[in-house]
Amino acid sequence: MLGMDYVTSLFARKVVAVAGGGIDAATLLQSVGIAPEAPWDTGQMIPAESYYDMLEKIAEQIDATDLPVRTGASMRLDEYGALGLAFKAATTLGASYARIERYARLWTSVVEYELRPANGGTLFILHREGERRLGMRLSNEATLASAVSLARQVCPVPLVPVEVLVRHPAPRRVAAHEDWFGCPVRFGAELDAILYADETLARPNILGDEGISQYLATHLDAELSEIIREPALVTQAKAAIAQALSGGAPKMTDIARSLGLSARSFHRRLSEHGATFQSLTEDTRRDLAEGLLRDESHSLAEIAFLTGFSEQSAFTRAFKRWVGMTPAAYRKHTVRR
Repeated sequence: MLGMDYVTSLFARKVVAVAGGGIDAATLLQSVGIAPEAPWDTGQMIPAESYYDMLEKIAEQIDATDLPVRTGASMRLDEYGALGLAFKAATTLGASYARIERYARLWTSVVEYELRPANGGTLFILHREGERRLGMRLSNEATLASAVSLARQVCPVPLVPVEVLVRHPAPRRVAAHEDWFGCPVRFGAELDAILYADETLARPNILGDEGISQYLATHLDAELSEIIREPALVTQAKAAIAQALSGGAPKMTDIARSLGLSARSFHRRLSEHGATFQSLTEDTRRDLAEGLLRDESHSLAEIAFLTGFSEQSAFTRAFKRWVGMTPAAYRKHTVRR
């Protein structure tokens, strides 16, 4: 959503909460740019790759086999803002999933959803590109579990899919998955999807209301058009920040001026994309630092300067906060891989 692939911080917050006391929750949240003590802000977006990194760190600290299922089960429609309300107000479950298919872009730029007729019913398909690393696999499983959890919150009778399909190989145990979904879970499939009987999707929702549903859809269409119309703003801002960093941490007024905007207008338009100037600067610094660290021709001192730090020690502290390891360790780990 913000010039690279992003997801809402809600997902990271939920995973950490569900994982329990066996993890270092504060450090994990800080690694994706979330202040642990700050109020939950579903509008705060985090880089998808950082989210996958965080999931993999959790898997190093605890047995994460059933973590995606428990995370998905904890999701609540009220936490999804207008999109959750639109899901709830849709007249049927099929109409609810159509809302997700259309408006998921408001919550993530890494996933697209599709409703597709299939033998035995209709598939609700999760499309996500990229390497099937552990973090992505855990995220996909959690997303599928979330989709069922949300559906059960609007369904007037117990809801059970026909089958759940998962592209990656099965984890060590699948009992928790099958218990949660209440149906066969087929790993190693060609799709990540949930197969529903057509009569299940046609069933009226508990609180379905066509008038409210249309009103919320209009509101969501307006939000979606903002995202689609102005994604270049954030890309341009990050490029301007990157160019200015060698002179130290840039000021918002200077970056706004370089884009032909007042500071107030710049702040407002970033807010419409779920971003702040501070988060954008942090993201740019991190992206730039990671790219430079993969190029061994740059020393750590040079990278600190190019990313706007006056001292290498300050750069090291910031980088460790971003990714959970020092720049030297990151370079060694990346080059070795």
